Amino acid sequence: MTILSTGGLSLAGLHSTTEVVASSLPVDLVTTTWRTMLRLVVPVAAGDVLDVDARARVTSDVGYTVGVGWHLWAYDVDDGQGSAGPWWRIGTSCGDNVPPDRHHMPLAITDVYQVPQDWPAGHRIVIVLRADAHSTAWVSGDTLTVDAGYGRLTVRRWTGAPAC
Repeated sequence: MTILSTGGLSLAGLHSTTEVVASSLPVDLVTTTWRTMLRLVVPVAAGDVLDVDARARVTSDVGYTVGVGWHLWAYDVDDGQGSAGPWWRIGTSCGDNVPPDRHHMPLAITDVYQVPQDWPAGHRIVIVLRADAHSTAWVSGDTLTVDAGYGRLTVRRWTGAPAC
């Protein structure tokens, strides 16, 4: 069990975006065809605590039950590799099914992440909401619609340094 306390930390920044970057999620059998839904570049320092909240919505018109998994990821945008470099998942995955009678499904996830103590000075982190759609009844070419106007990714950056 990990216990994280924010005592003594100051809010150093509030970063938010409503720019949903995916327009659809392909439905397939595998659970590894993730798509980036929202992404946000955040300046950080070693030891910072990031309070992350992400929301999006998908619509299913495929006529069969589709499983959707969503999760938060991160990567170092300034390591010389950008999004081609290593990614790591923040927290646990979420998932639910969209049966035909449900149609719209909100995706919501919240987590707290502490920037590693060996984080390189001056490097920024990218926080990403990713999702995947899968079904044993899938038909090639089927997709879920990622609803524009229903997404938001917010990161509150807490630091041990006094806020200015």
